[in-house]
Amino acid sequence: MARKGNSIIKGVEISEIITVLNKAYADEWLAYYQYFIEAKVIKGIMKDAAIAELTQHAADELRHANMVADRILQLGGTPLLHPQEWFTHTNCGYEEPKDFDVVSILEDSIKGEQCAISVYSQLADMTRNKDIVTYDIVSEILADEVEHEEDLQALHDDITEFIADIKKNIN
Repeated sequence: MARKGNSIIKGVEISEIITVLNKAYADEWLAYYQYFIEAKVIKGIMKDAAIAELTQHAADELRHANMVADRILQLGGTPLLHPQEWFTHTNCGYEEPKDFDVVSILEDSIKGEQCAISVYSQLADMTRNKDIVTYDIVSEILADEVEHEEDLQALHDDITEFIADIKKNIN
């Protein structure tokens, strides 16, 4: 634990920061697995482009989990130690893929990113001008989550427009 580093935190309890970071940590692991498994089971038109996005996003979520765990440890806390805890501490939950169609998978992934954006936006608000180190970390992750949503939405829109064009040309 960084005693001097923690002494610069003002206006928010370190234990509160650790609690919310552990919830974000749970989210990151569940998001990692969601992207990982979606990339394995996805089917349909342009699935290779979707697989590339999902695989990259899985790697980013794992990197985020590492960043959050490191910050929890710096603050003197302990990251969640058992995967079962992820389900009881998560903000965003885990949606088991039920329809493996590329459009459905992308829609589920977009919802997950939108939840992550909300979580990290709240964390940024909570730590702004109070804990600059955590603020910087969550701001970086927030920027990634915004980019993920944009990437997924653009791919979703491209695919749905392509399908609509095909249907129009068939009729």
